[in-house]
Amino acid sequence: CALGARSARPGEFSERAFLNGRLDLAQAEAVADLIDASSAQAARAAQRSLEGELSRRVRELVEELTQLRMFVEGALDFSDEDVNWLADDGLRQRLAALLEHLRALLRDCAQGRRLREGMVVALSGQPNVGKSTLLNRLAGSEAAIVTDIAGTTRDVLRENIVLDGMPLTVVDTAGLRDSDDPVEREGIRRAWKALEQAELALFLVDDRAGVTAQDRALLEKFPANARRVVVRNKCDLSGAAPGAFAQDGEDHLRLSASTGIGIEELVAKIREAAGLASGSEGLFSARTRHVDALRRALGYVEDAQQRLLEGATPELAAEELRLAQD
Repeated sequence: CALGARSARPGEFSERAFLNGRLDLAQAEAVADLIDASSAQAARAAQRSLEGELSRRVRELVEELTQLRMFVEGALDFSDEDVNWLADDGLRQRLAALLEHLRALLRDCAQGRRLREGMVVALSGQPNVGKSTLLNRLAGSEAAIVTDIAGTTRDVLRENIVLDGMPLTVVDTAGLRDSDDPVEREGIRRAWKALEQAELALFLVDDRAGVTAQDRALLEKFPANARRVVVRNKCDLSGAAPGAFAQDGEDHLRLSASTGIGIEELVAKIREAAGLASGSEGLFSARTRHVDALRRALGYVEDAQQRLLEGATPELAAEELRLAQD
């Protein structure tokens, strides 16, 4: 440094590799994803992106799109001939195959994004149904105070955990009920706000009583877009067998947070809600912008397919394919 050298800025070598064409942008982002990985599974996914798995699959899609564009635009150049090249079954089959490849990549990217960004899960329900006990069971530590006194939890408690390789923010909320206590009322207000922001709500009930009229009234107040699972806790006391089932059009899961019975089924249900397949070892890391770009490309190709099927606007179909490639 005394002779004029300087320390490298954070990420400068990755930046130079990107600027000099040794890494593309998805690979450069994967360096940061690898550093920030919160689980071994997320680290392996980031490593695969760093090695170029996401980029390779995108290049394959670009090549397919290029070939389709060449065919469609070439057919437009010879539109005055008697042969209708755009009505060829082979073109429709290639479009259908391209759409399937796009949807498969979009699904994998969505799963890769989950491994990187995780999901917010809220625990809700009436007081004394075992929300804090379930939080402690999932966290593997005494993150929340557990007592037999109803209304112990009065604020929103957030715990960042890694569950089966997936990062989660588990939110323990105050018991939902009518209360004259101003502190508890504020906790209940915050609980409803947390439910609006959660991607999955676990609504706990005491399995001995089942879903009561008060529970039904609370479920009717849930945000319309909230995905939820009714967790029937304390099956060790009710004597019922643990497991998942459907009732009145809703997902139910019977378990015991205190003993751990049925927790594996709950983990599987959370992974299902996150869109993570059981065998996700071949995943690569992805970001929200990757998912958004693929969704836009998919929309353009679907529009192109529709226009070609209609046969009236092939020029617009060619333009949709160009937008998809971009």
